[in-house]
Amino acid sequence: MRILVVEDELPICEDIAQALRHAGYVVDCLHDGEEADFRGFSEDYDAVVLDLGLPKLDGLSVLRNWRREGRNFPVLILTARGSWQDKVAGMDAGADDYLAKPFEMEELLARIRALIRRSLGHADSMISCGRLQVDTKAARVLLDARPLELSPLEYRLLNYLVHRCGEVVSRTELMEHIYDGEAERSINALDVLVARLRRKLGAEVLHTRRGQGYFIEPLNEGA
Repeated sequence: MRILVVEDELPICEDIAQALRHAGYVVDCLHDGEEADFRGFSEDYDAVVLDLGLPKLDGLSVLRNWRREGRNFPVLILTARGSWQDKVAGMDAGADDYLAKPFEMEELLARIRALIRRSLGHADSMISCGRLQVDTKAARVLLDARPLELSPLEYRLLNYLVHRCGEVVSRTELMEHIYDGEAERSINALDVLVARLRRKLGAEVLHTRRGQGYFIEPLNEGA
């Protein structure tokens, strides 16, 4: 999952990014509204953490621009402002949730998990697809109810596919959402990762649709 964090206070931005990365997310950090406005149109994010008090272009204007042009990724706004009017303005501009500063990092992580789940139609922190389950709170994957030993990158890939259960995800999309850094992104690296995962998962869990991408098939309840 790729998260955009837009916060002009660098220590806060880095603290959020570090917590998100530790939780298994890929993170991009920006520090002004103009760059955030552009990036929101040029990249597909799974969620955005957006401060309202930004230089160059304020967070509410950025959010309104995104929503006006149909950019529907979930957005959690951060604000040091305590009045209910500011919170209402943020929600009316298209925010999905808000968090007032100062905040506990665990609460931010929980809200991000919930926003991503809801945006993809999942209500619970335990998400199932076929023989796999992802415990999004503990950042672990279970196969037939047994925990799997996974590297951070293996977890990111399975987490992304399980959230999109039954959906064929292209190699390009996977590379954009699981790799943290341009140097890591290559078709060969992704193929090696998938092959390594298949050895851990066994046959018929992680599927390939030739020329399109990878998917995990839901269990056939009628079978």
